[in-house]
Amino acid sequence: MFDALTLVTGVAALLLAAWCGWAAYRDQPTKDWHFIGMAVVTVLALVQLVVGVVQLARGEKPEQGTTIFVAYLLGSFACIPAAGFMSLAERSKWGSVTVAAGGVVLAVLEVRLYDIWGG
Repeated sequence: MFDALTLVTGVAALLLAAWCGWAAYRDQPTKDWHFIGMAVVTVLALVQLVVGVVQLARGEKPEQGTTIFVAYLLGSFACIPAAGFMSLAERSKWGSVTVAAGGVVLAVLEVRLYDIWGG
């Protein structure tokens, strides 16, 4: 898969996690700027999903299986939006903690996607 995109998405997810973690440390809920950051990370995950599907359609195969690869692609795409919706339900510092945790989870999913593809 496209290694640079995987790296950029993982780093962006960790930066989002640090940013929201800092907000949680200061007892702040997620704010509009955080949601813009979540949108950027989600767009990166969407681009990665499209690139992954295109590569599969061209006949390229992940080393550890197509089904698990597609499942991880879909999970990585849904990770940050799910955390964002959950943070809307909890308008306290715990909403920021939720998004920070989602960013860390996405970064781990990116490492796993890299491994599944054969990196």
